[in-house]
Amino acid sequence: MSGPSTAGRIADAALGILVSEGAAAVSMRRVAGLAGVSPMAAYKHFPSRQALLDVVAERAFRELAEGWGTRAPGGTWEERAFGLLADFLDFALGRPHLYTFLMTDHRERARRFPADFEDGGSPFTKLVTLAEEGMRDGVLRPDDPLETTLALTSAVQGLVQLYLAGRVGLEEDDFRKLCERTVRRVLDGVRT
Repeated sequence: MSGPSTAGRIADAALGILVSEGAAAVSMRRVAGLAGVSPMAAYKHFPSRQALLDVVAERAFRELAEGWGTRAPGGTWEERAFGLLADFLDFALGRPHLYTFLMTDHRERARRFPADFEDGGSPFTKLVTLAEEGMRDGVLRPDDPLETTLALTSAVQGLVQLYLAGRVGLEEDDFRKLCERTVRRVLDGVRT
């Protein structure tokens, strides 16, 4: 069985640096060294650092989307919603550099609301699907599913930003409970 392709090894190396140190630490020379190729070989597969980071971002979003929503697949609507919240917090708090790169860093090819969220391809899609189901089943008031999902997620994303910046003085478990209480408060505003 063969290992990952050269491009795959280069992308893996870039992702490893990004997760452990942040996007600013990713350089083509360093990535090439970790992947066991020359810098010229890295440029053969990725014409620029930005092209490499774009591929890494798309791959990371795909991998995140595949793993989300597995906590309570047969649970109630609320159990699945809070399972997705827990998945999000695991990602954001467990890999803060990757979270920042994907969710808050300015990137030219970053997904933009609403157009890039209507066609799927991100973990956000699972939340939109859940909102649509909640509206269809009478759990949530009928409304725009994309905007309802944005309302449900924005508060937690804001809290995560404050937490990662050291502006929320809670231990992680208490912070997670704060996020759950916040989502419950937002849900109270969109329930039927």
